[in-house]
Amino acid sequence: MLKYIGKRILIMIPTVFIISMVVFFIIQLPPGDFVSSYITTMQSEGEIVTAEIAAQLRAQYGMDQSWIVQYAKWMKNILLHGDFGYSFEYERPVIDIINSRMGLTIAISLITMLFTYLVSLPIGIYSAIKQYSIGDYIFSAIGFLGLATPNFLLAIVLMYLSFKMTGDPLIGLFSDDMLSNGFSFAYTGEFLKRLVIPVIVIGTAGTCSVIRTVRGQMLDELVKQYTLTARAKGVSERVITYKYCVRAAINPVVSGLSTSLSSIFTGSTISAIVMNLPIQGPVLYKALLSQDMYLAGSILLIMAILVVLGTLLSDIVLAWLDPRIRFGSRS
Repeated sequence: MLKYIGKRILIMIPTVFIISMVVFFIIQLPPGDFVSSYITTMQSEGEIVTAEIAAQLRAQYGMDQSWIVQYAKWMKNILLHGDFGYSFEYERPVIDIINSRMGLTIAISLITMLFTYLVSLPIGIYSAIKQYSIGDYIFSAIGFLGLATPNFLLAIVLMYLSFKMTGDPLIGLFSDDMLSNGFSFAYTGEFLKRLVIPVIVIGTAGTCSVIRTVRGQMLDELVKQYTLTARAKGVSERVITYKYCVRAAINPVVSGLSTSLSSIFTGSTISAIVMNLPIQGPVLYKALLSQDMYLAGSILLIMAILVVLGTLLSDIVLAWLDPRIRFGSRS
């Protein structure tokens, strides 16, 4: 296992470099650049921008060089100085922008993941054990409805219902009083109340997907030969279900951990925009629109690293959960 982990870590290094290069190149594929967008904004406000001024701006932002030169300088600063560059849109260092939203992003994403697995795993197991029962039909209907409903539409519906029942749509995580007076322990209840809709909205699709996955896997495991043998030997159904079947059924769920780490970092972009959540997703969306290459590239680079690390972690957990998995070469 240690040899396997070391090999995977060595493979991760060139993989991340290749991904970062592709990401940096794709960001610059659309016509124009940040200076072009900036000049368009200035002209819409009535200012006159000459070709000389445009050339000076490109030289100032380092956009008068080829993308490969810009990429090389960017990676050099990251590796040697931990400098992810300067955001043209926010006029601040990239690392400061990422750090300013990191805490809330991780908090919302971790709470959402906890909600997803605490709700979906018991329901998926119950639906498989009680197949074709009333509860199974109800949970299946909810699962299909949750998968089919777009998250942003669910967010709008829940905010509308909240406004009708309480007079407050609960947009954002902070009320006007919290923004003006600063967050304190007295506002904890208000903050938790505003956290309910984002957790439900962002976690619904993942919850319903895990329910369907666990239910299908459990149904397959419950009729396999080893379960029939265990029943013939007098092993209790509880032991068969939770010690053997569940352990094998959650393998696909564990495999999904590879993308969970990146989702923790970014959150749900479209839902966050609709609910006005101060997390990383809307920052990435705005950076891509304005072609703020260093900010967008840094966020996508961190996401790529997290996906690679998540894949490694999920493989290690799978090897621990399922003894049938071996990471060695066949003799």
